[in-house]
Amino acid sequence: MMFHIWRHPKPVAANGFCIGQTDISVDKRKIKRLANKIQRFVRLHQLPKVIWVSPLQRSLKVGEILVQHGFQCNIAPALAEIDFGKWDGQPWAQIPKQQIDDWCANFADFAPKGGESLQQLFERVENWLNDMARQNSSHRPILAVGHAGWINAASMIVAGQKVPKIAAEWPRPVNYLEHRQLDF
Repeated sequence: MMFHIWRHPKPVAANGFCIGQTDISVDKRKIKRLANKIQRFVRLHQLPKVIWVSPLQRSLKVGEILVQHGFQCNIAPALAEIDFGKWDGQPWAQIPKQQIDDWCANFADFAPKGGESLQQLFERVENWLNDMARQNSSHRPILAVGHAGWINAASMIVAGQKVPKIAAEWPRPVNYLEHRQLDF
């Protein structure tokens, strides 16, 4: 099963903040730019006009523009970024250093209060990939707009890698608007 996933456009005023499932806005021009990029890709590769998006507006808004161009848009909560719980939307500088140290010391299993651990993210991502593969009897490529943490987790799962135990094992974030092809 082939997955084509793009990272959403850069959110407005997110620098210095812990942004997971915080629903933060994106410049409309950047949303249109990604929608146009996806349309060209679909046309070039003669793919079905079906896109999966997370419910977070930085992903969802791309799907809404694509609908105006004949796409079917499916919203999948499982595509959302990791949930940082009480940390979400807070400036990194205001999150107690001890909590960040605890996270780094137990990278796979630590979850900020009310949030999810990296292990839980990996399980959510793998479940969605498996569900999509089961539902797709025609083996047509799946197109999606997602988030950096989600895309990194999916890339590691497809590569047969385990959940990182230490923060240094986590890959660099996917660039905004970057496309990843995953053969699951």
